[in-house]
Amino acid sequence: MTSADPVPEVHPAPAAPTIASSGGSMLSDEGSTTGIDAEVLKRTLHRYLQKHRAALVAKLDGLAERQARWPVTPTGTNVLGLVKHVAGVQAMYFGEVFGRPLPNAPAWLESEDGDDMYATLDETLDDVVAFHHRSAAHADATIEALDLNARGVVPWWPEDRRRVTLHRILVHMGYETARHAGHADIVREMLDGLAGDGDGNLAEKTPDEWVLWREHLVDVAERSGLRDLGA
Repeated sequence: MTSADPVPEVHPAPAAPTIASSGGSMLSDEGSTTGIDAEVLKRTLHRYLQKHRAALVAKLDGLAERQARWPVTPTGTNVLGLVKHVAGVQAMYFGEVFGRPLPNAPAWLESEDGDDMYATLDETLDDVVAFHHRSAAHADATIEALDLNARGVVPWWPEDRRRVTLHRILVHMGYETARHAGHADIVREMLDGLAGDGDGNLAEKTPDEWVLWREHLVDVAERSGLRDLGA
């Protein structure tokens, strides 16, 4: 693809088979933490959740309002929208699910029209970040207050698996937050080239070396395509 190529048509990915649909039970009953040091496990899950949160919000550092909102995919994915979405999701999962609703929650939390995936003209970047921090603090308070086996109900999940534990929701939100932090990482790189989260996992290359590296990958892709054509 080049900058002159048309925006690709959106094709939703097919549903991936889940453990539950394959005959397992992990999605409907995550089991008990009996025999495990539950407090250590909770601290570990909580720490990783906080790490992924920080990585996500950090992708806004240095961006202007326009950049933060700029959609870089055919489905409109943008960094500020990802931060807003995760802020709303964590408010619901660590709030309503355990009977601890976030005070003064915004109306868009109940919207099913994608209002949580972008910041409106009435919302600033600082507004979204402040709400993210507020919902994170509320989530942290729930995590600190409850045991891993504390029970909750996710009313928007199917009836057969909406009864959950804090353990289950911590795992779910760790996955959710890490996934969107990865999205934000790619979106930010597409905006201004900033990549990685500073943890040393990104290869150390100069700008010129990255250009050469990408050219190498393009060459590999082109050669692979020619091979498929039998050329």
